[in-house]
Amino acid sequence: MSYEERIANADGTTGGNRLLRLFGFGSREAGQGPASTRPSVQAERAALMGEIGDFLLRHQLAISAENLSRAHGITTGLNRSLSGKVSLLECTGEPVTQAWLDDVAPYDRDTHNQARELDDLAKSMEVSVTRFGETSRNAQAAASSYGRDLQAQVEAVEEVRTSDDVIANLTQIARAMLERTRTMEEEMRASELESRQLRRSLEKARHDATVDHLTNLPNRRAFEAVFATEKIAAQTELEPLCVALCDIDFFKNVNDKHGHETGDRVIRAVGQALDRISDRCHVARHGGEEFALLFRGLDVDGAKDALDGARERFAARHFVDKISGNPIGGVTFSGGVVNVFAHNDLSDALRAADEALYRAKEAGRNRIETG
Repeated sequence: MSYEERIANADGTTGGNRLLRLFGFGSREAGQGPASTRPSVQAERAALMGEIGDFLLRHQLAISAENLSRAHGITTGLNRSLSGKVSLLECTGEPVTQAWLDDVAPYDRDTHNQARELDDLAKSMEVSVTRFGETSRNAQAAASSYGRDLQAQVEAVEEVRTSDDVIANLTQIARAMLERTRTMEEEMRASELESRQLRRSLEKARHDATVDHLTNLPNRRAFEAVFATEKIAAQTELEPLCVALCDIDFFKNVNDKHGHETGDRVIRAVGQALDRISDRCHVARHGGEEFALLFRGLDVDGAKDALDGARERFAARHFVDKISGNPIGGVTFSGGVVNVFAHNDLSDALRAADEALYRAKEAGRNRIETG
């Protein structure tokens, strides 16, 4: 009996369909209830949920937030790197285990933490703006009150008979004005301090949202922004533009044998080596052990030669496990390079680079292929 048959319900529905019902997709007949209001959309959603559920159940993976996110990226193809790795693994007949998935696709909790931090920052900004508005309104009200008091005093001056009365009234108004001015100064000073703190927080949040904290390189989001700018500049200057994807060879073996701390050290080392290629080569950590590069002013052959030189220099290095002192040996990476202008957009170019990368893997690794 197959795994799918073993998890079948008593009524004959598979585990994938059970998962569908958990997310509100039952086995309604056509034309019954809300499911029939938009049949095409509902059917597509149900089909996607079925594929996600079947993937998790087929490989006996836990139904968790992390795995659902990963399965969505794999089944839809949105996570091209992970989808390709899973396809290669399945072609060999090997299961996608939880340990393997955790190694090749660590769940990015930092992204969720950043979202919460940005939400808190937005709330703080809203409070600060509200307070600043209140201070401004108080200042306006105070100025208006000064005007009314002075106008009243001017009118009173004409009626009083002695200068002592005028001086007393003016002194009283001056004291009130001085007190209000001091209060407003304190409020404005507090608002200015809050504004400075808010600007610093915004700058940090903006930086954190575009930087990979392990390598200190730009992340995928920042790379996409640089790509958009560099593509326009390259088109204007009639310069070639190439994009590449690199992936560390046998990285799972390094993690399994020497631990994640050593694995992180290797990722940082590869990132530094790629970042030294050229001032006109933009490097970003694309996710996991994968890096994206953008070569401005180099055609495909030139970009390949530049990347191949970095590959050779890095392959000649020998790493040592700092904890155990045991040699790790040489670490290599493979890559794929394509011409940006031969493709419709960044997504298509990255897909072609990814295909070239996997040709390099299949050809023996530690090499660069073009597409």
